[in-house]
Amino acid sequence: MTKTAITPTREENFSEWYHNVITAADMAENSPTRGAITIKPYGYAIWELMRDELDRRIKAEGAENAYFPLLIPLEYMTKEASHVDGFAKECAVITHYRLKNVGGKIVPDPESALTEPYIIRPTSETIIGEAFSRWVNSYRDLPLKINQWANVMRWEMRTRPFIRTSEFLWQEGHCAFATPEEANADARRMHKVYENYMREFLAIEGVYGEKTVEERFAGADHTYSCEWIMQDGKGLQAGTSHDLGSHFAQAFGIKYDAQGGGQEFCHTSSWGVSTRMIGGLVMTHADDDGLVLPPNVAPWQVVIIPVGKDDADAELAAFCDSVSERLIAGGVRAMVDSSDIKPSDKLWKWVKKGVPLRVEIGRREMEVNSLTFVRRDLGKPSAKTIGADEFVSTAASILTLMQADILARAAARTASMIHTVADLKELDAAIAAGKIGFFKIKYDATLVPEYDAIEEKHKLTRRCLDGADDSFVYVAKAY
Repeated sequence: MTKTAITPTREENFSEWYHNVITAADMAENSPTRGAITIKPYGYAIWELMRDELDRRIKAEGAENAYFPLLIPLEYMTKEASHVDGFAKECAVITHYRLKNVGGKIVPDPESALTEPYIIRPTSETIIGEAFSRWVNSYRDLPLKINQWANVMRWEMRTRPFIRTSEFLWQEGHCAFATPEEANADARRMHKVYENYMREFLAIEGVYGEKTVEERFAGADHTYSCEWIMQDGKGLQAGTSHDLGSHFAQAFGIKYDAQGGGQEFCHTSSWGVSTRMIGGLVMTHADDDGLVLPPNVAPWQVVIIPVGKDDADAELAAFCDSVSERLIAGGVRAMVDSSDIKPSDKLWKWVKKGVPLRVEIGRREMEVNSLTFVRRDLGKPSAKTIGADEFVSTAASILTLMQADILARAAARTASMIHTVADLKELDAAIAAGKIGFFKIKYDATLVPEYDAIEEKHKLTRRCLDGADDSFVYVAKAY
């Protein structure tokens, strides 16, 4: 059996493997706060790359960034009944504004009870809706397109790093329009922006479609979902976009003086993705040796490791530095690992961290101006020794090829785990036989009592309607 850096392997215990990949890559750790994680520098550097590219795409769609309060007055949550019902069990509530030392124990001061509690935002439709009611007065103020990068809290009972945590980071877009057609078009457009971003930047091919009535966002007329299939066959909702109709506009008085006279309620949309995408990135691309990063999201795209008998070889160090500097000048994120550990340990460190290109340079290579590089996505068999000048001039194109290859492999695996079933009997038999992934079935077949029994038996959920034919729906086990 081949020795791997991560044990257990994916096949042996996918859940434990996932946790161990994150630990080995030094991405995050559990925190003292229940259900929350500390995102460590390497993990946060990945998020920054993901965030910055998506922020660029969001701004290209005409949205502007803003920031709204973390604490939401309780009364705001009660103005949109279906919305509060959707989040009531997950809300963290602030009831006091001061602590008091009582017998050596710090407790909330009974005399500091708030007249009205605040909710730590689980999402910001309500408080942004209140702001929009003041910002929108005339048809000339529309469309209004705002995006916020923030943290939110949802008091999850069962947590998993990045995938489901009590506190997480995200972006949430909120827009107001004059007509229902514009609001729906915006929700669909941002759904497509997410799809392109996930494919082009994260190298992940997913399933994209509208949520069923049973699964749509609380308070929405339409919800469009980005669904990923993980290596264990389970689904992960990676992002959503919502057409909220005029529900929030009516609840918060978001209306405008129409061009033809009179006042009209706005129609709104909201859309968001979160650090959950980092977890999906790990579950999609990592292997039994650790993280595998598409070059676009790799903090370091090339890591150079000096390999010599003398750790204090100044000439070798200078040569490695010169290669790194030339790569950086060419737009490649490169660094030299000059840490005081054995070269073999450095090699495994960067394998587990998923660095796309690992470069090894020894005294012999230096003397003939060459180096050896290894593609992380292909492993040791890809090791190639070439001239240092050639590597510097071709590194960017190698990284581009890796990005495409990683997407192609992920897309092929996703396609192989989508199964069309004729009826509920075939669905039940396929899952019972051990088949994993998404199951495409007629939507009407899931609206009968017999489906409810199969759903409970196999822990299934409706993921989304088929984007090409909404008479079909995808069902699957999911995170």
